Amino acid sequence: MGIFDTLRSVLGSRAEADAVSDADPEDLFGMSTAYVTMEADLGFASVGEAALCFSSVDSTDFAETVDAVEAILDAGAEETGTTFRRHEDDHGYHWVILADDDPEDLVTSVHFAADEFVERGYGSRLLAALFGFADERGRGGSGASASGTRTGSGATRERGPDRRAYWVYSFRRGAYYPFVPESTSERDSKLEFKLESVLDGELDLESDKEYWYPLWPNSPNGHPWE
Repeated sequence: MGIFDTLRSVLGSRAEADAVSDADPEDLFGMSTAYVTMEADLGFASVGEAALCFSSVDSTDFAETVDAVEAILDAGAEETGTTFRRHEDDHGYHWVILADDDPEDLVTSVHFAADEFVERGYGSRLLAALFGFADERGRGGSGASASGTRTGSGATRERGPDRRAYWVYSFRRGAYYPFVPESTSERDSKLEFKLESVLDGELDLESDKEYWYPLWPNSPNGHPWE
């Protein structure tokens, strides 16, 4: 089974079989306060982007739905500042990427987009919502804040602005989990557990680590949706 077949299994069909609830975009509002905690307590600030991931959809109706969501967001862009783009990767997954420097506006726009897709009958195709963060500590490379953390391979990764962390919301499971990629194939489990402990009680977290599936970026400093 290939890596993206596994993704489909974990976030898609297998998660659907083990689903605890239907896709509920209301859960996304939990990120509004999580952004504050991530920056204040952990030193991770919003990268200004978030994304919705869909399983393969090959239909004119889906394309029209994406167009409709984009048109509505574009109409409100002057007020919210949210921009919209789409991407289909080499594995047939569709990404709707939203960008906004204001975390609250970003969460609101992601919620609107997800809710619109659910209302138009594509809730079963929604796999995950991803919210990206960048490490704001360690700039200058001095002091305790610049200390590294140990990766799964035993290497130490220095903290710095190129370091990325993500909160992934699984629509099928109705829960969040942290993901901290170190490269295109390694993750920082220690930091993921720290994020879990700090945000526990603030977000509805996935208790079954089997569902903490990695969504690897194509490049070490890239986002999974690129």
